[in-house]
Amino acid sequence: MKIWMKKALVALIAIATLGMYTPTALLEIDAENNKNSVSSKTEFDQATELRTSEATLENYETMLEIETEPDYLRKLQEQAKMQSLMKFGPRIAEQVEDEFSAVILPKMESVLEELAVEAGEDAVRYYGITEQPAKGYGERIFHVTDYRTEEDIVRFHVRRDNRPLEGYYFNFHYHLQKDDFKEHHTLGEIYWDKNTPPKWMA
Repeated sequence: MKIWMKKALVALIAIATLGMYTPTALLEIDAENNKNSVSSKTEFDQATELRTSEATLENYETMLEIETEPDYLRKLQEQAKMQSLMKFGPRIAEQVEDEFSAVILPKMESVLEELAVEAGEDAVRYYGITEQPAKGYGERIFHVTDYRTEEDIVRFHVRRDNRPLEGYYFNFHYHLQKDDFKEHHTLGEIYWDKNTPPKWMA
């Protein structure tokens, strides 16, 4: 009996009996015919599961390698943020931290990234950030130093600019060793107020 005829007969009997009776003999024949397709589906599922578990294992191994290798650039960027907030002190940080994190910090991180690419990973592992920002009215936020040569590579500074009728701005900039720290490379400005800002780290 052809498959379509079997299916049609099963459907007719199901409609005629309103689902009260299902001819099991016809269902068994249909199940026998579909046995091969069921086993191939099971094989497909097993193969998919095996590929998925292999991919998961590879991803885990890659993540493990990334986590165990020290990320020198990320550490420098984290230290840069900590030093900057320390430089502001609580009174200034309260007012400028959000704008600093949104505008200035990404540019600082970008400069550090460019330095890391230029120097290469072997050199970056010897880079460190000075631990003490300048207090009072000093400009130094932090310097990046190559500890092998004990020389500064880049110096990040912030200057207070008082513009008549406008008020005070914090001008963030950096200096590079390759131009003998003479050029001002601007990162951006943050407006403070018309009133004089407190001293750094106050």
